[in-house]
Amino acid sequence: MKFSLKNKWVLITGASSGFGAAAAKAFGACGCRLFLGARRLGHLERVSRTALKCGSPQAMFHPLDVSSTASVETFLAWVSKNLKGRPLHVLVNNAGGAVGLDPVAKALDSDWETMMQTNVLGLLRMTRAALPLMPKDAGATILNVGSVAGHTAYAGGAAYCAAKAGERQITRALRHELLGSGIRISSIDPGLAETEFSIVRFKGDRQRAAEVYEGMNPLLAVDIAEIMVWVASRPPHVNIDEMLVKPVDQAEMGKVFRRTRTAS
Repeated sequence: MKFSLKNKWVLITGASSGFGAAAAKAFGACGCRLFLGARRLGHLERVSRTALKCGSPQAMFHPLDVSSTASVETFLAWVSKNLKGRPLHVLVNNAGGAVGLDPVAKALDSDWETMMQTNVLGLLRMTRAALPLMPKDAGATILNVGSVAGHTAYAGGAAYCAAKAGERQITRALRHELLGSGIRISSIDPGLAETEFSIVRFKGDRQRAAEVYEGMNPLLAVDIAEIMVWVASRPPHVNIDEMLVKPVDQAEMGKVFRRTRTAS
């Protein structure tokens, strides 16, 4: 039997675009009430309006930078105030991403620090702050967005692969720590997905970002959002520990089928 998410409170980080924005729409369509956090307030406002149109009874938003402990604590104080004693049923730790594709010998400290702060420490901060608001033995779920990069390394991805391997191990550690609480925890690990991910990685170089997906059919943000909803709506005794999701055109990291263009 499916677990009903209607009127449950869902917190989504990195909700201004990509997987986070798609998750807001998908959970909103299930009748969930939303807390949306990200740094870009203008984008958050648009996502909030869309989530309401999709069916969410409430879609509230507030600035959030997961790389800052103070920002996380301020955000969770705002969440707690608006919950008014009600439980937070779903936490989506989506904020993160990659910056740069340089080999270790040429990479920048600033890029490394951004990736570790958002993908690893941000995940830890958000989970630590949100756990006291999540009910025990009531189908609550923590959804961590990982990556195939957490499973397989590649040249130029040392820090990002390390960060996503860290996310995977944090999820596994939490599975032990939360045993007996009834709180589920899952890692959803996408392969090539066409969002703002590559635009951010290549620091605004849209042509280089587009080349990542050229000639193949990548995952879309909605694909991962639908999976998030499916995982969170399993019966309360079911925990989806880890899910590796790749487009059909991707067999492995670096092994992608690309269609050649036909002459017009």
